[in-house]
Amino acid sequence: MTRQGRHAIAASTVFTGTEMLRDRTVVIEAGNIAAILPQPPEAMPCVRLAKDRLLAPGFVDLQVNGGGGVLFNDSIDEAGLGRIATAHRSRGTTSILPTLISGTRAQLRQAMETAAAAIAAGQPGIVGLHLEGPFLNPVRRGIHPAAAIAALTDPDLAWLAGVFPAPLLLTLAPEMVPMAAIARLAAAGRIVFAGHTEASAEQSMAALDAGMTGFTHLFNAMSQLSARAPGAVGAALAHPTARAGIILDGHHVHPAAARAARAAMGSERLFLVSDAMPTAGSSIEEFQLGATRIRLLDGRLVDEAGTLAGAHLTLDVAVRNAVRLLDCPVADALRMATSTPAISIGLGHTIGHIRPGCRADLVALDGDLHPVAVWISGARMAD
Repeated sequence: MTRQGRHAIAASTVFTGTEMLRDRTVVIEAGNIAAILPQPPEAMPCVRLAKDRLLAPGFVDLQVNGGGGVLFNDSIDEAGLGRIATAHRSRGTTSILPTLISGTRAQLRQAMETAAAAIAAGQPGIVGLHLEGPFLNPVRRGIHPAAAIAALTDPDLAWLAGVFPAPLLLTLAPEMVPMAAIARLAAAGRIVFAGHTEASAEQSMAALDAGMTGFTHLFNAMSQLSARAPGAVGAALAHPTARAGIILDGHHVHPAAARAARAAMGSERLFLVSDAMPTAGSSIEEFQLGATRIRLLDGRLVDEAGTLAGAHLTLDVAVRNAVRLLDCPVADALRMATSTPAISIGLGHTIGHIRPGCRADLVALDGDLHPVAVWISGARMAD
């Protein structure tokens, strides 16, 4: 990682998080974006990107179970977080929520302590934490171990609503917890998403009224949309402000369903997640999730029964898939990987945008949207 003082990056195309700009120079000072100018200032060190390069905010991934051969559940420590973040950073993702898959109470507490310590130490890429479960509906548990599914208790609620220095996303089944608990978590600043849920549309809407704000991996492991029972999917599509992550690997969600979601929600409410497992950014092709063996088979991660088990995916691939599978404009695809997820966890003022005051977390993409360079806080990261 190389650091510089006040310097600039000039590009023929700059995506700000909301719009494309032509022939702009991004000025960086003290790790933040200081200005966006038509020309580089005289006598200022400036990296000039090739004409076919596009400069965008670094990708923001709110669901990262692992990467670089590491599963967060098995390496709940700063070293494990570092390896996971590094694997995703090489693919253009500069901010992640490490995600714990239905851990024990001890693991949940350890994950919170580890993430807080990593953030306090300034570990690059770690911007919060995602606890996916264990307060889920067992009939929609997917790959989550049955023995790990638990009921939310008052003591759980007390420490989950306690002090945490960064965004803490909680995925739970809203029909399995009291609405008052959702309200308390939201009041404490927790970001509550529905996932692994059999909730009706009415239950989902009630949870949204109580303070829930989104849905985890839309369509997957949740009640589906039908004419007279719209389910969680219907609630997500119909609600005016709810956001949702979607796994766009070509396996989890049919392209037609993903196109319908984008048509209903737009790139302002629908965002891309990787749901990445240890195989992402790694050469390994199998791993253990507890006692369950997970294999990479034809691009899909599955257990012995063929159940999908997370994804072999990084956000750069998801962005390219959005363009290819959804016939999505590049600006919309990038927005779903940058500003929309950042705003969804309350960090739109810091990351996910190229504008003055935001952190200079950036990715340069070639004409096919492959990352070719990454900066965090204005520092060029090693290739």
